[in-house]
Amino acid sequence: RQDGQVVSVAVVIAVGVRAQTGEREILGLDVGPSEDGAFWTTFLRSLVARGLSGVRLVTSDAHRGLKGAIEAVLQGASWQRCRVHFMRNALSLVPKAAQQMVGATIRTVFAQPDARSAQEQWRRVAEGFRHRFSRLSELMDEAEQDLLAYAAFPQEHWHKIWSNNPLEKVNK
Repeated sequence: RQDGQVVSVAVVIAVGVRAQTGEREILGLDVGPSEDGAFWTTFLRSLVARGLSGVRLVTSDAHRGLKGAIEAVLQGASWQRCRVHFMRNALSLVPKAAQQMVGATIRTVFAQPDARSAQEQWRRVAEGFRHRFSRLSELMDEAEQDLLAYAAFPQEHWHKIWSNNPLEKVNK
């Protein structure tokens, strides 16, 4: 509530994963009027001002303002599109009756043992949906690099960095 009225605000939390141990750590939290680029830039700059450095990967949804802020503030960091957010976008492109099958099929990518296998499986899955769900295949073509960025990091950390959802189960 602000001035006696219920208002919509953005609450954001930055969680880091330590390279050495894979442990998650809350880096910061903020509340703002919206998730626009200016808000994200200010938030990320505040983390850097408090000592955040050496960021190698940022996992998030595909919010344009956030991606721009990452590029501006965390130079050199790779970007990983959160697989949970991607899955929501992907499933919205197929009929409800097909969503369970489509989700399970896409998740086979994340069960692959190495980067090359994940990339090959991604392409097989996208191609397999091309005739039946062309919009889904197009989304997969566009998102491939963004969804597979995690594979450039140690495999033991994959399940912690391919999503920004800390509650996601590894074999969901």
